[in-house]
Amino acid sequence: MELHDVWFVLIAVLWIGYFFLEGFDFGVGVLTRLLARDRAEKRVLINTIGPVWDGNEVWLLTAGGATFAAFPEWYATLFSGFYLPLLVILICLIIRGVAFEYRVKRPEEHWQRNWETAIFWTSLIPAFLWGVAFGNIVRGVKIDASFEYVGNVWELLNPYALLGGLVTLTLFTFHGTVFTALKTVGEIRERARRLALRLGLVTAVLALAFLLWTQADQGDGTSLIALAVAVAALVAALVANQAGREGWSFTLSGVTIVAAVAMLFLTLFPNVMPSTLDADWSLTVTNASSSPYTLKIMTWLTVIALPLVLLYQGWTYWVFRKRIGTQHIADPVH
Repeated sequence: MELHDVWFVLIAVLWIGYFFLEGFDFGVGVLTRLLARDRAEKRVLINTIGPVWDGNEVWLLTAGGATFAAFPEWYATLFSGFYLPLLVILICLIIRGVAFEYRVKRPEEHWQRNWETAIFWTSLIPAFLWGVAFGNIVRGVKIDASFEYVGNVWELLNPYALLGGLVTLTLFTFHGTVFTALKTVGEIRERARRLALRLGLVTAVLALAFLLWTQADQGDGTSLIALAVAVAALVAALVANQAGREGWSFTLSGVTIVAAVAMLFLTLFPNVMPSTLDADWSLTVTNASSSPYTLKIMTWLTVIALPLVLLYQGWTYWVFRKRIGTQHIADPVH
């Protein structure tokens, strides 16, 4: 296996890690409007992800940086062609981070309510737009002989990509719901389990339609296995949720995300960004990659740094592993 193939796999792993972790993060943000009934319950939801949300975003920064360094042509075409939706995602992530920090800086109800509204929308919009973006990457876009995107932003809103957006939105929200059931106690935990069942059924229908469409369009035997794993894991997550096994339900919903994103990368390879104008104009792991020397240096840096990041994040989740409920929410001091 060539180094550019290795880095395609590593970038796929980074995106899988990001969607696994930020997926429940976005889902909990959406649940602040769907599940929480009062201010105390909103604080419970936000506190479940408070210690980890910023660490989850490290995976996005790493995936973007790795794409820039390993596949500069891919990075240039992607970020220029998808400039507007990626800019919207970036703005949402900035506002979201500010909302988490500023929400409790003042005691006025309208101040906190406005920031909580910001958390909801800046979780929902990126959760949807990431699916739209990856749907277009897998489906292919208008790339010319100079490897430049020559379409417009409205062409990105095609049926396949919009379905992909609905899948990521519902799947991330379901992932966040089972995470909430795992991390909370009391009534909010029971309501999260009931909501997870309804969300899971909707997610299963949308995900199955999207993955079957992907398989029929450009799948092979390997991607079919990933599809089967994703569907089986989602069904098993629903069964575990109904049985009150929140740990298993969360793990299996995560397996669903891992298998679904892996399927997208499996159908994409060896392309990194197909051209719908001419297959010869597609960006591939070969024509979009950096030099072998650059990839070699990056590989050694990754071997050193990645285990440290994984250890630190694992320690963070271990420290904040306990369940919380409204009884653990203290009155704010200003």
